[in-house]
Amino acid sequence: MLVLASASPRRRELLTQVGYSFQVMPAHIPEDPREGEDPIAYVTRLAREKAEAVFRQLSGNGSADKSIVVLGADTTVTLDNHILGKPEDGADAARMLRMLSGRSHHVVTGVAVVSANATEVAAEVTAVRFLTMTDEEIAAYVATGEPMDKAGAYGIQGLAARWIPRVEGCYFNVVGLPLALVNTLLEGTKS
Repeated sequence: MLVLASASPRRRELLTQVGYSFQVMPAHIPEDPREGEDPIAYVTRLAREKAEAVFRQLSGNGSADKSIVVLGADTTVTLDNHILGKPEDGADAARMLRMLSGRSHHVVTGVAVVSANATEVAAEVTAVRFLTMTDEEIAAYVATGEPMDKAGAYGIQGLAARWIPRVEGCYFNVVGLPLALVNTLLEGTKS
């Protein structure tokens, strides 16, 4: 039984798109970066903590069902090695979009798969190029509400696609779940 330790509708859609059957059980852990924490270390730590928390919850008394596999993930946007999480409000979203405008940045997703046999953790990094956005475009985009629950204040699969001419790496990573990496890690739990 595969369990997704995330409430993200995008992750649910992506897993469904590629044919996985799974249950959803979001993990509730603090998601603040630690002092001086590297973006890859940050997202892989959170992915692992989410998957382990849900696995522990499902295991109950420690006698875990051998068929339980928990998938945890966390995505962040980095610019000049600084983490840009989800915006706090519209002004914060506009600030992030102004920072990304006309520049390239990285999207980093940590993925963890926890089973009774092992814990596998990895990360995917994708470079994304943004066109220059006007203040009016930024304000109009923020007004749609789309940036509010997304790292870096944008969704590549939505309205922001018009400002993204180039993606180098896994597109699905930018949406929130690098599917090929997930598949590789899940296949590893079958051995």
